[in-house]
Amino acid sequence: MTNDIDLHVGKRLRRRRRLLGLTQQSLAEEVGIRFQQIQKYECGANRVSAARLFELSEALSVPIQYFYEGLSENDPLMGGNPNPEIIAPDVLSKKETMDLVRAYYSMGEGPRKHLLDLAKSLEANSKPTTAGLRLVTP
Repeated sequence: MTNDIDLHVGKRLRRRRRLLGLTQQSLAEEVGIRFQQIQKYECGANRVSAARLFELSEALSVPIQYFYEGLSENDPLMGGNPNPEIIAPDVLSKKETMDLVRAYYSMGEGPRKHLLDLAKSLEANSKPTTAGLRLVTP
């Protein structure tokens, strides 16, 4: 049976894999398993063993704790009292968000600063919509 922690670990695995631009196949090859197993981990159908979690953390260049971030009592995922400035967790798992982050960090420092300033000025001149970015509210 799938539990909330298995689902959370799977979502974090998928988020990091996508952020790095890896396919399930390439990640699976790196840790010596089949891509179907990565699929099962990501959807929470199979639990990730301690040894496999260590291998995945090394392949994805994150500490093992990364997979458990967000499970604390203060986290919105666990029904805690969230900070209204925190972006909803599902936003970070979208392909569009990952593409934007990759494009942003592929720019030089100057263009990144200009783009960030532009985004902040647009944000200040408009109210957030529910169509795209959804903020977590208490």
